[in-house]
Amino acid sequence: MSKPFRPISDVINTTSPRHKQQTFSEIYGEPENFLEIEVRNPQTHGYGRDLYTDYEIVCRTNIPAFKKRNSRVRRRYSDFVTFRKILEQETTRVIIPPLPGKILLNSNKFNDLNIEKRRQGLEKFLTVVSGHPLLQTGSKTLIEFIQNDKWDARSMYY
Repeated sequence: MSKPFRPISDVINTTSPRHKQQTFSEIYGEPENFLEIEVRNPQTHGYGRDLYTDYEIVCRTNIPAFKKRNSRVRRRYSDFVTFRKILEQETTRVIIPPLPGKILLNSNKFNDLNIEKRRQGLEKFLTVVSGHPLLQTGSKTLIEFIQNDKWDARSMYY
């Protein structure tokens, strides 16, 4: 007598013993290492020749090298310039990308469009720099710049 009919899935084991079913938290939970950087909310301060714009840097991370999981700090363009110089001195193994250019005409410096272009450029710069694995783990300046409210460009520059 012949064997009874069995579906092919019963005959051939299609599931590999190495693959386990992922849980909901594994699929939708927080990634093992993540770093989100956002430059936003530009604000112009001062009067006359003392006008300047600063930007809010928002950081969310679970990378152990960073002291805080969430942080918000404000930085001026000149702080970014000093930060970039310090990074260049700190490491020769990483090429530090350029910052968005200076706005030369004072009449256009505080134009909303120019401020937004600069904000986008600063965010791109910071995303690239903070996303580099050698800088994430080896640069105290990076972590201080992104997370320390009391970061002072003059005291950091050496």
